[in-house]
Amino acid sequence: MAIVCSGSVAIDYLMRFPGYFKDHILPDHLDTISLSFLVDEMDRRYGGIAANICFTLGMLGQRAMLFATVGEDFESYRTWLVNHKVDCTFARVIPGKFTASFFENTDLAHSQIASFYTGAMANSADIKISELPLSDVQLFMISPSDPNAMIGYAEQCKQAGIPYGFDPSQQIVRMDRSMIREGVDGAQFLFCNEYEFELLKKHGEYDEIDITEKVEYLIITLAEKGSRIIHKGVETLIPVYPVENPEDPTGVGDAFRAGFLTGFYNDFSIEVCGRMGSLAASYVLEQRGTQSHQFTIPEFIERYRRLWDDKGVLDTLLA
Repeated sequence: MAIVCSGSVAIDYLMRFPGYFKDHILPDHLDTISLSFLVDEMDRRYGGIAANICFTLGMLGQRAMLFATVGEDFESYRTWLVNHKVDCTFARVIPGKFTASFFENTDLAHSQIASFYTGAMANSADIKISELPLSDVQLFMISPSDPNAMIGYAEQCKQAGIPYGFDPSQQIVRMDRSMIREGVDGAQFLFCNEYEFELLKKHGEYDEIDITEKVEYLIITLAEKGSRIIHKGVETLIPVYPVENPEDPTGVGDAFRAGFLTGFYNDFSIEVCGRMGSLAASYVLEQRGTQSHQFTIPEFIERYRRLWDDKGVLDTLLA
């Protein structure tokens, strides 16, 4: 069975300007500002939350299926994902649009000017869960895309009796109370970081007990403090996997989700699931880019056992 991941699929264009933006901004002429920065470095990287989760799931040996809308420029990205064991059958190309794109320019002071092009992601609601082979869906992950599409997926999962994970992330601020409650109520998994959890409580008009009564597993990531996993009123605290030379935190939460879900669907304990999430996240933290990390399953197991005792259960991943 497959873990189906909906949400953003994006191409990131990361540029570096060999100067300081502040030197070219005239405060007295902001009403007529017109600037162009000649950059001497650019990286083109693949990203997007749904694709990031699929990427790490594939490396961990799980069946990962991407369920998203993409642009006419997606073919090279499709090849990349397929080569990393991601099923892209349900990545639908939207004619006349590009894949969602992020354009970031960073100067010598690490100041940034960025733009995000929604592109094909705005059509997320065009694809329906009924298009999937429903008997083959182990879990449907709802990650950030168009808010109406996200809530529509939650409703469709409930109607079809498909377990789903809800990961509202940065789209919480674009959802009203009823949308948040539709997504949370009935989710098997609710993923968020600690700040997003506070936003969720505020905009959904919940307290923590309310939420834990509506979802089966509440997973809150806490950056360098690890994570909290709450199931049926029992809280499990998970530490981070230490990294000597952290490079970039972007995408670590996506890898955590992939590691946790891999453990869960192999029937591992919550402690092992959480630690697998922490370990998967550490690989991303060590690299620049959300899909720059690489490991084999034996390497993953060996690295886990440097710090924690899994009592041999991780050998299941080798089967």
